[in-house]
Amino acid sequence: METTAAITNIKVSTTIQAPVEKVWKYWTEPQHIMQWNNASGEWHTPRAENDLRVGGKFLSRMEARDGSMGFDFSGIYTAIQEHKLIEYALEDGRKVQVLFVPNGRETSVTETFAAEQTHPVEMQRAGWQAILDNFKSYVESSGKPERLHFETSISAKAEKVYRTMLDEKQYAAWTAVFSPTSHYSGTWQKGTKILFLGEDKDGNTEGMVSRIKENIPNQFVSIEHLGLVKNGTEVTSGVEVEGWAGAMENYTFSEDENTTMLSVDIDINQEYKTFFSETWPKALHKLKEICEA
Repeated sequence: METTAAITNIKVSTTIQAPVEKVWKYWTEPQHIMQWNNASGEWHTPRAENDLRVGGKFLSRMEARDGSMGFDFSGIYTAIQEHKLIEYALEDGRKVQVLFVPNGRETSVTETFAAEQTHPVEMQRAGWQAILDNFKSYVESSGKPERLHFETSISAKAEKVYRTMLDEKQYAAWTAVFSPTSHYSGTWQKGTKILFLGEDKDGNTEGMVSRIKENIPNQFVSIEHLGLVKNGTEVTSGVEVEGWAGAMENYTFSEDENTTMLSVDIDINQEYKTFFSETWPKALHKLKEICEA
């Protein structure tokens, strides 16, 4: 007579110092999932898809950083209550439940999942808990901007570098590295609002709401970021912008004879660190080419 092995449910949990709206956003949006969905530094998630609705499918491609192995973690959503509950079935039929319980400015997250039969229960528990702990660290650190520094030496007078950098047409050219449709709307006069804009893959206008905090021609430009532009609408409050509000972007021009050292210091959210670390040097190289042409 056949017998069916009893299902063992495993529970892992953590408390995150962030409101439930932010926790939910970071748990469900693919660009965030790719940042936290790994149990150790030897693994990463290079691709994530998420159709967040009952009957919708999610997929996270998990791979060893050395390329030695990888697998798809995927399933179908069976229940969703925004900011409260997510339930889904994995491809092998196992059920998973995720509970979000807010308490003021903190949120408890509890995952309950059916154990698989290949690996020891404690190994599975440790792996899921490690990913959840990584999620906690990512969410809590995301609101703390990190300052990055970049610089380039340009064979041109500071006046030319300054003028070229801020020129509307040339600005679009050297910042195309960040977005092919990059441009700004406004002026560079001290104290004025300025929008840094571009289009996403669906043609929606997105970008930053900022103000010029200081502008000393040929010497120093300081930009204070106030919020985001989402689908053409300015958003300057709420969970979406709390990691950007007050972030600074400073340009310093140091001239020595016919050479200018352009230094850039920017406050960056953890989720964009890799992107900007790779693209800023390319953007400055493009600006250097334009100035030296």
